[in-house]
Amino acid sequence: MQRLAEKILEQASGLPEGASVSAKELLHLGTRVAVDQALSRLAKRGQLMRVGRGLYVRPVETRFGQRPPSVEHMVQAIAGSKGEVIVSHGATAANALGLTTQVPMRAVYLTSGRTRKIKVGKQTVELRHAPRWQLALAGRPAGEAIRALAWLGEGQTEAALRALQRRLPSGALREIAAARPQLPTWLAEQVSRVVVNG
Repeated sequence: MQRLAEKILEQASGLPEGASVSAKELLHLGTRVAVDQALSRLAKRGQLMRVGRGLYVRPVETRFGQRPPSVEHMVQAIAGSKGEVIVSHGATAANALGLTTQVPMRAVYLTSGRTRKIKVGKQTVELRHAPRWQLALAGRPAGEAIRALAWLGEGQTEAALRALQRRLPSGALREIAAARPQLPTWLAEQVSRVVVNG
């Protein structure tokens, strides 16, 4: 069992910060029961951190001791390993774009996968399933703007779009306009009126 734990740690130590290890990925090292037990023991010893059901990460070693991986690294690692699109929540996007001064208190992300919660140290991160249009243009300022507009809602969209015209480069505005077929009607109409027809 000790040899199995060493092999698991060896494999985990080669991963980037936040990359997860699951029992299913380690079945080449031993039986499912043995792998589960080794992962559990490593977590109890603090050599791995359990972040979800059957999902573990390696803590980051610093000169001050161990800390959990950053939430951003964790989310990127989950997106990569599960093949999901994961993006920031509309409230976070609206704050980052200067459309609101409200700072989200909880870490919430939108995902193409199922809704679930993961623990990163003492922080709980919520991954919420979202419709495809809210995941459009992931990793791009135009996508952040679309999520911010969705969160702000129909009543604030026109003012927010006018503010975005001053803050975003023209290329991002063109991307928002090009995404109109994917957007709900209320948002597509506002984008047409403010961005396209100006």
